[in-house]
Amino acid sequence: MQPEAWAACLKDLQKPETALKAYVEWVEALPGKPVFVAYPAGFDFTYMFWYIMRFAERCPFSWSALDIKTLAFAMTGLPYRKAIKPRLPKHWFDELPHTHVALDDAIEQGALFCNMLADLRKM
Repeated sequence: MQPEAWAACLKDLQKPETALKAYVEWVEALPGKPVFVAYPAGFDFTYMFWYIMRFAERCPFSWSALDIKTLAFAMTGLPYRKAIKPRLPKHWFDELPHTHVALDDAIEQGALFCNMLADLRKM
C-alpha cells in the first residue's frame, strides 16, 4: 500500500464529468496534435480512453498512443521483456521521486520520454 498516493487520490475530489471535460479541453488547447505517451501505454491509454469517452464524450488523442517501454526496446536493442527501467541507460532518468502519486509518476514518465527523445534525435 502507498499511503501518500492514496491520500493524494482523495484530495480535491471532483466529479469525473467535470474533471475529464476540463482535462480534454486543456489537452485540446495545447499546440499541435496530441499523442498519449505512457509507461505502459497499453494499460494507461485504455484506462484513460474509456474514462474520457464515458465522461467527456471525445478523445483528444484519437487512437495515438506511444509506449515508452516499446521505444526503449527499439532504442536499446534489448529483448522486449528485458527492456525494463533498471536496464535502461541511467542518463534517461532525472532525479525525481517515485512516489506512485499520479502527478509525480506523470512528471517522471514525461522526463524519461523527453530524455529518450533527445537521444533518439542524436541518432
